[in-house]
Amino acid sequence: MKKTIVISSVIAVVAAISAIAMEPQQKVRYAMTAIDRLYVDSVDEQKLAETAIVSMLKELDPHSLYSDPEETRELNEPLQGNFSGIGIQFNMSTDSVYVIQVIPQGPSEKAGLLPGDRIIAADDSIISGVKMKNSEVMKHLRGPKGSKVKLTVVRKGSEKPIDFIVTRDNIPINSVDAVYMAAPSVGYIKLSRFAEKSGDEIREAIRTLKKQGMKDLILDLQDNGGGYLQAAVEIAEMVLPQNSMIVYTNGDKTRRTDYRSESKPIVDGRVAVLVNQYSASASEILSGAVQDHDRGVIVGRRTFGKGLVQRPIPFPDGSMMRLTVARYYTPSGRCIQKPYKAGEEEEYQADILHRLKSGELTSADSIHLDMSEKFSTDDGRTVYGGGGIMPDYFVPIDTTFYSDYYRDLSAKGIFPRYTQEYIDQNRQKVKKLYKKDTDFAERFEVTPDMIERFKEVAASEGIEFKPDQFEKSRDVILFNIKGLIGRDIYEQSTYYMVANPHNDIFTRALEIITSPEYDSLLTPKK
Repeated sequence: MKKTIVISSVIAVVAAISAIAMEPQQKVRYAMTAIDRLYVDSVDEQKLAETAIVSMLKELDPHSLYSDPEETRELNEPLQGNFSGIGIQFNMSTDSVYVIQVIPQGPSEKAGLLPGDRIIAADDSIISGVKMKNSEVMKHLRGPKGSKVKLTVVRKGSEKPIDFIVTRDNIPINSVDAVYMAAPSVGYIKLSRFAEKSGDEIREAIRTLKKQGMKDLILDLQDNGGGYLQAAVEIAEMVLPQNSMIVYTNGDKTRRTDYRSESKPIVDGRVAVLVNQYSASASEILSGAVQDHDRGVIVGRRTFGKGLVQRPIPFPDGSMMRLTVARYYTPSGRCIQKPYKAGEEEEYQADILHRLKSGELTSADSIHLDMSEKFSTDDGRTVYGGGGIMPDYFVPIDTTFYSDYYRDLSAKGIFPRYTQEYIDQNRQKVKKLYKKDTDFAERFEVTPDMIERFKEVAASEGIEFKPDQFEKSRDVILFNIKGLIGRDIYEQSTYYMVANPHNDIFTRALEIITSPEYDSLLTPKK
């Protein structure tokens, strides 16, 4: 009888509580308090709170995200433009930390490290031959500015390992990957992200190219996933007329904000912007502004369609919530964001795969945009909304070179492994034969002997040689070998000098920007 009374009392209390209206915030706090005080086992309250935040954000949109302190640091580091470390670029080859480049005037160069060195230990920790991930290696090499690390290095020609004491310092992270003259009057700049100092980097790149005779500019935003809005605005100012609208943001709880070019442009000639399906966010802001003002030709494939504005909301423990607060709109009024359904993140992320299966990446006729969302550029050309920026000239994706053999070569890291072996043996010889990277790009050839050795390296990793598939992928295999050798002996730009002639988006843009087709693409159709 007593048991029945107790149960009835509990039910009555629960019923009474359920009848009281509660604010959503109160409900969450009430649940956390109940779990803390009544749950049968001890719980990790921090993890529980993080799970609750992640679950809430998933119900909003695909770009509102939570990151723990470590993830927050990794997210911010590439955009803020520097970190404290030893100043090298390295690859993990055959489970060895192989130094590709030392940053000029950086800590490692000052200490005496050279390209081609293999770092086998940092302080008392072995980092080669132990199958360590890149992220783990970086934890040993990075550290506070001014701190010291002892590196044990194996160097070709030295009988014994050499110890170096390196004092860590701030290391710049560049967002410009390549700067060179693509034609006598056409400069080329490859931008990998929109970071804190990207505007300064682009400005310096333009100055360098102008000294070499640049009049027209190809700006490569392929695979550029975006970054800081202000960086996109700064770069847009370099090509757009003064006082041009660049982008505006608007949201239910945020006031409309307009961003305009405040200074005179520093590029007066023709402009071609290269984009593909992975160009997103700030890349779309910049390409959308150039297109809406008829300032240049957009070449490539429809961009990703990421037009939601996130505001970082830091927590005291170093974690952060990136909350969507507005949408981006191009000068003509197009919303950059592609359609999405809250809570269907996997479907949203699979959009690129859907584009491939539907044929959109191989044929412009297969692109499905909402044609009812029509907008006009300054000169009266029709452009469409519906998500992403549709290029002025469509270039289909090239899959003709693809083979299982090439896939296996890439997946097992055969290209860096072979090129590092080749560079170990031939670095000085190559530099003597080709004084400048332009000489290398024009005259260096991958010889039959090099191809045979490359096959042997692949075979040693269990990749069986397949003649038909090799011939199908020959061009991409050879330019990757040559490009990586050039990159590691000279600089990053050298790789693009070698690879770009095999990139259909680049080659069509170069043809367009140097021909009357440029003007015809910017002329409204009657």
